[in-house]
Amino acid sequence: MYKLAFLIPYYNHPLKIAKLVKALNSFNQEIIIVDDGSNKASKQALDGLKVKVLTRAKNGGKGASLKDGFCFAKELGFSHVFQVDADFQHDISFCEEFISKSMQNPNAIIAANPIYDEFAPKSRLYGRKITNFWNAINTLSLDIKDGMCGFRIYPVDEICSILPSVKSDRMEFDIEILIRSYRRGIKLFWLDLKVAYEDDGVSHFRMLRDNLLISKMHARLFFSLPSYIFKVLNSAK
Repeated sequence: MYKLAFLIPYYNHPLKIAKLVKALNSFNQEIIIVDDGSNKASKQALDGLKVKVLTRAKNGGKGASLKDGFCFAKELGFSHVFQVDADFQHDISFCEEFISKSMQNPNAIIAANPIYDEFAPKSRLYGRKITNFWNAINTLSLDIKDGMCGFRIYPVDEICSILPSVKSDRMEFDIEILIRSYRRGIKLFWLDLKVAYEDDGVSHFRMLRDNLLISKMHARLFFSLPSYIFKVLNSAK
């Protein structure tokens, strides 16, 4: 049976979380927030919200939060999770389109192809182009349109079977999980999504640290490419 929950990785995003939860509640789905060791004010911002909260003792990163969230969702009997970032940059009016596509393709990942507004930082746009170049190399394809947008529906059982092989715990997780899913043969569907950058937006992306982690992740996947090529060649026989 198809049973979906929204999954929000949360770390010190108190300003917009109530507004985001209120908007998501209109879709009549359960909401899981993984609090990744937030400060006191951010924890208090979750009080009274119509959500399930999974609390991590200390901050481990976006990837670590999502890993725990996937496992928690599976324990609760959810077949799918809809990842939505806590900064509320994504146009959630597209949620129904994503859910409908997922219900039609329950074994697939439904991922956002982001359409950015004019305020998107150039450094972030160039960084995405570079990582998408490496996505193409590490999948031998152009099938991953965007590796970093955190607005996706995942089939829980399929993803939980992949998690032991995923080393990433921070921002690079969003990229690695797609590449490993693609290599495993999970189908990806892409839907356009409007993404807005606002003056009061809070980002925990650390340019030096996270770009180094992304580079390290791509290098690790590149060195495992020969075994993937062998797998592809064997499947073609």
